[in-house]
Amino acid sequence: MPFAEELIGPQVATTLFHSIQAAAPGRTLRALPHVAGALDGLTVRERADLLRDALLADVPGDHRALADVVRAAADADPAFGGWLIWPVTTAVASRAVQQGTEEAFLDAMAILAELTGRLTSEFAVRPLLRQDLDLALESVRRWTSSPDDHVRRLASEGTRPYLPWSTRVPELLHRPGITVPILDALYRDESDYVRRSVANHLNDLSRDEPDLVIDTAGRWLGDAAPTTPALVRHGLRTLVKRGHPGALGLLGFTPASVDVDGPHVLEDEVPWGGSVRFRAVLCNVGAESARLAIDYVVHHRKAGGGTSAKTFKLTSRTLAAGEELEIHREHSFREITTRRYHPGAHAIALQVNGVLTGPATFELLPRTENDPA
Repeated sequence: MPFAEELIGPQVATTLFHSIQAAAPGRTLRALPHVAGALDGLTVRERADLLRDALLADVPGDHRALADVVRAAADADPAFGGWLIWPVTTAVASRAVQQGTEEAFLDAMAILAELTGRLTSEFAVRPLLRQDLDLALESVRRWTSSPDDHVRRLASEGTRPYLPWSTRVPELLHRPGITVPILDALYRDESDYVRRSVANHLNDLSRDEPDLVIDTAGRWLGDAAPTTPALVRHGLRTLVKRGHPGALGLLGFTPASVDVDGPHVLEDEVPWGGSVRFRAVLCNVGAESARLAIDYVVHHRKAGGGTSAKTFKLTSRTLAAGEELEIHREHSFREITTRRYHPGAHAIALQVNGVLTGPATFELLPRTENDPA
């Protein structure tokens, strides 16, 4: 993930200040000029919130006062785009929620659609969804037929149950299926940009509503565009990793007669920051060919003992009757920001069409003084 200063840095804050000043030349801006020097040590979300609050402070009044300045800046300044759109659109949404009128609410939704092509309004739509989900979804459903693929994508992305970097909308989680009509309208979209969002939205839904997702994906495959199978595969990726039989069945991975020799780890001990190598041999002992989804599961040691499992994609393969497949793989324990490793007992298992093998154990050695920090 990019560093915060690469996304919302002093230059973004300065550009926003100049754009707003040019759009409101008679207004004295007291908060925005100081934001550029106050960003150090803040996360991306905190930087966006600081700029939002400065904009709200410098353009006081009702929704219309802010909306007019924002639209004027968008019309006049080609530089009014990129990451400054995040704080601008969240300011618009916040002011509309604060005002509490339907007119302000709907105009804020319109501004988000107008600006989303300059970066994205997906974060800003969340407060409006929280304020009045049904009213917001009336606008969102209209977005699905927009000629602008950025707006169509906003319809799907902004309503994702687990949109990264965003605030949760509890009602989306408490009303299963309320966003499915949006996805139904977009899964055959001509834009890959839109379809990727639909797949990610479907994957979000699978965390809590696997049966709903299987039913939805099945309907889509029954009325498929050429792009639909790939979308469904991406949307079912979490369920496939979990070995969900319904998801595997939709993708053609049915129960198979397969003997698995392994996995066998090639090192009993793995140095800190090193890799564990493992191998396995799969044989289709059935009378017919078998389509196999082959993943591997690493059981990582936790700080307090015990383990937590994480599934990794390995391969998909069709084996003829009697055919064997030999697998060799290396899994790295190089330190990364998204996972913390702990020395001690670990294990690796294979998962074939949702069926786990027994684990093969190994030891991750503690860090030594020669290992990089």
